[in-house]
Amino acid sequence: MKYSSRNDFHGGIHCSDGTDKELSNKNPIRFYQPKTVEISMKQSAGSSGEVAVSIGDRVTKGQLIGTPTRFGTANIHASINGTVQDIVTTKDSQDNDITYVVIETDTPDETGEKNRTPNTTEYHRGFVDISSISKEDIITSMKEGGLIGMGGAGFPTHVKYETTNQIDYVLINAAECEPYLTCDHRLMLEYGYAILNGVCLFLKAAGAKKAILCMEDNKRDAAEHLSNLLFQKDLPIEIKLLRTRYPQGGEKQLIEAVIGMEVPAGKLPADIGVIINNVGTAKALADLIFAQTPLVSRCITVTGKVKKPSNFIVPIGTRYAELIELCGGFTTVNNRVIVGGPMTGTAVLFGGGVSDLEGSVTKTSSGLLVLEDQIIIETPCIRCGQCERICPAGLAPFKIDFACINEDYTLCEKLYATECISCGSCSYVCPASRELAHRTTKAKIEVLKLRMERRKKHNG
Repeated sequence: MKYSSRNDFHGGIHCSDGTDKELSNKNPIRFYQPKTVEISMKQSAGSSGEVAVSIGDRVTKGQLIGTPTRFGTANIHASINGTVQDIVTTKDSQDNDITYVVIETDTPDETGEKNRTPNTTEYHRGFVDISSISKEDIITSMKEGGLIGMGGAGFPTHVKYETTNQIDYVLINAAECEPYLTCDHRLMLEYGYAILNGVCLFLKAAGAKKAILCMEDNKRDAAEHLSNLLFQKDLPIEIKLLRTRYPQGGEKQLIEAVIGMEVPAGKLPADIGVIINNVGTAKALADLIFAQTPLVSRCITVTGKVKKPSNFIVPIGTRYAELIELCGGFTTVNNRVIVGGPMTGTAVLFGGGVSDLEGSVTKTSSGLLVLEDQIIIETPCIRCGQCERICPAGLAPFKIDFACINEDYTLCEKLYATECISCGSCSYVCPASRELAHRTTKAKIEVLKLRMERRKKHNG
């Protein structure tokens, strides 16, 4: 285990004192199997999948129920045994149609909360020989099993490994730098062998010489646990502790902090010989290869203003409201419920009751956070430059803010708005409470649309 002595990455902030994570990181993961799941056909930042089942169909856990419609989406599978009760279409916050497949279990003993111990199969108890598994087998399984990045936008994992670039390093992102979230931390403590076996599979799929498991130094117990497991076998896997600072887990920031390289603007990590995967994705790959289980469940942190903050392993499609109820309900009436973390998550409820909470767990749902809602009033920019000093992407958010307000997206492009990682650090430090992160992200989207229009005209 090594401690990084580098200057980490440019910018960044300290947005918590650690007490937020202590709400949920001390207790073992809880298991919950709902009677009904509502599986969204939109499981990532890409477009929605196409439903591959009909109402009344009997499905089994792991059965394909949704297929990709375009690049950037992945297969979707049934997360429980049961019958398709309904297929409904609703609108998301951007007024896009989202389809849900509603499955009700017909196996009574599978319902309810189960305080089970971690699986005791071979890959959970020790290192597995993967010499007979080919690189092609691993990548094909990733694709067929619907494996996506479980810590971010949910990009299909197999696409990263289909690169023609020479890969030197596989970085396993266990930074979990977002406040309140602790699901990755608990996974490392309870599923160490499964994660490390998954890392070995990633190494083989990439043909890389080394894997580095990267985490912030507020997870020393997990680092020591995994180090003890690695001591049993000589593997090209290193554990590196990084300074606790947000957004340490950003792809470009992680690469800069760990191996001292910079990803050029407009390029991908693979272009400099690096692939990054989330630690939860490593476990999911082990489940896929060794247990033939597609990505049908995940660990999620439910925390904040609830009676009993916890981490759960649940089937994809578990309703958010059920998880809040399992944690004893809200402890504040004036609530704001966020899917994800407080810096990059999406608010889905303001001041309502548990029964008002809609939505269900997706492959990328790392957290369900309840906070005390606050009214924030923007005031004019005072030109302090603090947002520019801490921006991990090296941008000038206050300049992009003004250009976006004036809908000058050509200027936004010149200000490199597309390099924004939407971490929210600029809004966090702004003394004028400017919505810098929101408008910089909007500018990024508009610039990308502008470039697409140019390409269409050029191809004419």
